[in-house]
Amino acid sequence: MTVRLRGEDLTVRVGEGRSILENATIDIHAGEVHALVGPNGAGKTTLFGVLAGDVATESGEVSLDGQPIGELRPRILARQRAVLLQENTVTFPFSAEQVVRMGRTPWARTPAADEDDLVVASAMDLTEVTALHTRSVTSLSGGERARVALARVIAQSTGILLLDEPTAALDLKHHEDVMRLIRARADAGIAVAIVLHDLNAALAHADRVTLLSEGRVVASGPAAEVLTAARIQEVYGQPVDVFPHPVTGVPLVVARR
Repeated sequence: MTVRLRGEDLTVRVGEGRSILENATIDIHAGEVHALVGPNGAGKTTLFGVLAGDVATESGEVSLDGQPIGELRPRILARQRAVLLQENTVTFPFSAEQVVRMGRTPWARTPAADEDDLVVASAMDLTEVTALHTRSVTSLSGGERARVALARVIAQSTGILLLDEPTAALDLKHHEDVMRLIRARADAGIAVAIVLHDLNAALAHADRVTLLSEGRVVASGPAAEVLTAARIQEVYGQPVDVFPHPVTGVPLVVARR
């Protein structure tokens, strides 16, 4: 698989030289879902921000298709990768459709702009927010706003998706719908990096997992090889059992109680 994003020896420090990310290396491949997991404060969101080009490093470099990400002009970068942040606060009464259309901004005054209506409609259909198109986003529930925000990044039509906890506000059905949609994006050739707290979602949908703890990469590789019971207990401080689902065979993580 082609590496679209590569981060090498990434270190981020704050305050009095305290590391919140230390010598992290990661590859995000086309056609794969790569989950960033770890306990609170592990460095997931910092690594995510570095990969997006939004967080500066003290050392190390991120490259997109072999080119340092800092050398790309913002509009060009926005045509290559779309970013969904954990917080998607909209204080102005834009309609849901207007928010989704914001994802088309990088393509303004290009031939791709001719497809805006079709792309926006498709993205809203995929995320099941078409019925909300005239609703003000300020009137929507947290889960509805999350799906509108996801529709916006899908409408951006990039080959790389960076998603920070896109399922955090969703109910069971929409959680599974969104994870299946993300899986389908990867199967279509898109490179996906996703921050997750749900280890079972990572095992069910991710090709690769990078497990972080205290700003360091503990392990990175195929999901089932990284998320073992021993490693989860070591990193999270919680004993768990990991066993195959009786029907699908996909590993399940269950906390010992």
